[in-house]
Amino acid sequence: MNFAHSDNATSLIARMQSFMQEHVIPAEQTYAAQLRGGADWTQWQQPPVMEELKAKARAAGLWNLFLPEDGARLSNVDYAPLAEITGRSMIAPEVFNCNAPDTGNMEVLVKYGSEEQKQRWLKPLMAGEIRSAFCMTEPEVASSDATNMQASAILEGDEVVLNGRKWWSSGIGHPNCKVLIFMGLSDTSADKHQQHSMILVPLDTPGVKIERMLPVFHTLDEPYGHGEVSFTNVRLPLSSIIGGLGRGFEIAQGRLGPGRIHHCMRAIGAAEFALELLCKRAIQRVAFGKPLAKLGGNADIIANARMAIEQARLLTLKAAWMMDTVGVKGAMSEISQIKVIAPNVATQVIDAAMQMHGGAGLSDDFPLTALYAYARVLRIADGPDEVHRGLIAKLELKRQAKRLGISN
Repeated sequence: MNFAHSDNATSLIARMQSFMQEHVIPAEQTYAAQLRGGADWTQWQQPPVMEELKAKARAAGLWNLFLPEDGARLSNVDYAPLAEITGRSMIAPEVFNCNAPDTGNMEVLVKYGSEEQKQRWLKPLMAGEIRSAFCMTEPEVASSDATNMQASAILEGDEVVLNGRKWWSSGIGHPNCKVLIFMGLSDTSADKHQQHSMILVPLDTPGVKIERMLPVFHTLDEPYGHGEVSFTNVRLPLSSIIGGLGRGFEIAQGRLGPGRIHHCMRAIGAAEFALELLCKRAIQRVAFGKPLAKLGGNADIIANARMAIEQARLLTLKAAWMMDTVGVKGAMSEISQIKVIAPNVATQVIDAAMQMHGGAGLSDDFPLTALYAYARVLRIADGPDEVHRGLIAKLELKRQAKRLGISN
């Protein structure tokens, strides 16, 4: 396994780190102040400073780096450290046009979209001119099992008709969100993995209604938001179907591959930043006549955090290397492993940093609560830990049974 950075990646790492320090980090307070314009989600605005930062990032060549077909043509191993850098700031992914769910939606259109779909939606997404959402999870069923899905996408003549209700549709509250990808049942008589289809839906299509925005840890995550959305007899031309009927599961798996590396490395970046804040506080803060770093078991906490981050990073890089060399299917166990480990490590380290900061760690004076919420959400948003553990165990038992010559 070779995790060494290519010359291209090494150059990009240095440039991105410099850009973060010069432009992104100093702009965070301005962004937060500009965001306070609307008390209601229908009044949310895109902070002007974000568009300024995006223009600077694009001019600097730090744009769409996640997408080999258009960006810097990076491998997963090369992109991983760049994703880690963006994990240090809640606003950084959008600055570089590398934020979810747009990254996954762009990958879908690159791999499965028609030329018409690419021109209408992919081009402005890649230019950062519009935002998008992904509508898959449903409130009435356990969506960790996607075969439970009830929403439908049924052919009627020269149209496809959508009905159902989705929620946790991230990004749908953004004022620049113009399109969403809807996944629904098209043929219940087909094989269970060929029953679903994905449809491109302009947000202003009649029958699409944002019922409410869902708060996470008592915040609406503006200006992106997570919406509950109803679809009532939404009629669209057949040209809105992505890749053809019945390919929803296939497309979903293709969409989830690289994004898993992105999320995990951003979580590791958040953990690394939290550890830096923890150590700074432990060195500078004095209690009972000593720096916090020399009190109780705080040294162990720091050491354990360092080791956990290093282990999580190495495993994520291994998964990225396997995706580059043997593909997503060959790396399924490793991908599921990092989806459990990286967010758990991040939540543990960030929680320790919050504790080291005392009451200040629970306030907005430090970014720790926002980082914690982000990391904790990942343990559900990218599939619950239990589902990933189930797949890991299944693949391990299969491997061991084959080694022992036992039918499994």
